[in-house]
Amino acid sequence: MTTTTTPKVLGTGLLALDLVISAQPDRPIQSFAGGTCGNVLSILAYLGWDAYPIARLNHDTAATRLAIDLARWGVHLDYVHAGKTTSTPIIIQENRLTAAGVPKHKFTWACPKCGHWLPGFRPITRDVIDDVMPATENAAVFFLDRLSRAALTLAGSAAENGALVVFEPSGRSDPKLFDDAIKISHIVKYADQRLSDAGGTMSEDTATLLEVQTLGSKGLRFRHKKDTVPTEWIDLDAVPTTDIVDTCGSGDWCTAGLLAKLATNGRHAFTTHDLSTVIDALNYGQTLAAWNCAFEGARGGMYVDIHDDLSTLDGYRTEQVTHGVAISCPACPE
Repeated sequence: MTTTTTPKVLGTGLLALDLVISAQPDRPIQSFAGGTCGNVLSILAYLGWDAYPIARLNHDTAATRLAIDLARWGVHLDYVHAGKTTSTPIIIQENRLTAAGVPKHKFTWACPKCGHWLPGFRPITRDVIDDVMPATENAAVFFLDRLSRAALTLAGSAAENGALVVFEPSGRSDPKLFDDAIKISHIVKYADQRLSDAGGTMSEDTATLLEVQTLGSKGLRFRHKKDTVPTEWIDLDAVPTTDIVDTCGSGDWCTAGLLAKLATNGRHAFTTHDLSTVIDALNYGQTLAAWNCAFEGARGGMYVDIHDDLSTLDGYRTEQVTHGVAISCPACPE
């Protein structure tokens, strides 16, 4: 695929409403579109791409808030309510400072009001394929971080039409789906050491051209395949930063930066990039990740122009309540 038009990315996986509880007690709880897929596609839209997430969200309050935030950045909402819809996933991120003043965060998936589990991820199913399939014909990238047979069918169609397939697993899932995803994915990026130890990503029967393992504050390592021969593992140190408020979302910024530099013209153009070009693109992604660490939230840097005036966050934040969170929990009483 070679194009001079705006590059297009399709993606499916975790698209959730993030509720961010600040380490600063005077800040209200804020809600943002999140999840790996949601973050990567939102960042690419921020960087000038046409981004189309594929999900099965219903029209609950959480979905409305999520859609408002996506639309703010120009993300296309054509396929976020695809197929048989279900409750919108909700993730709570609690930020705090340690006694030494070091920022930390943790994720919770239980409603702080009633204690029940919040809605979780549900993958797309086959009933979305007919509606979404035509969109795969001119995509530069197909991104996925959660698997289903429908997701792989759409990714395979995009690959046949020249798209670069990017797979970012959070861990091993269904073995058959996982193996099939590895075989068709051109970029595989992960943080789980177990996936690296499993091997097979760069074997002859896979399409993988770039394998990236992120290592947190230590940076990342990668292997690059050109002309069927993969390199040895190459280490890249993290970009130094002293202004660390929240590291959440760093990997998503790294992914988006890499794609913004190397994937605008799809798979064929990606195969022409040499090692130095790949290193430059990874460094760009790492630089974006380091920059975003100065802000709370997985994409906090995108809101830098409104951080000083919280009144402008109306429609993007949750209500501030005394000791809880105003969210759309299906288990809570009306």
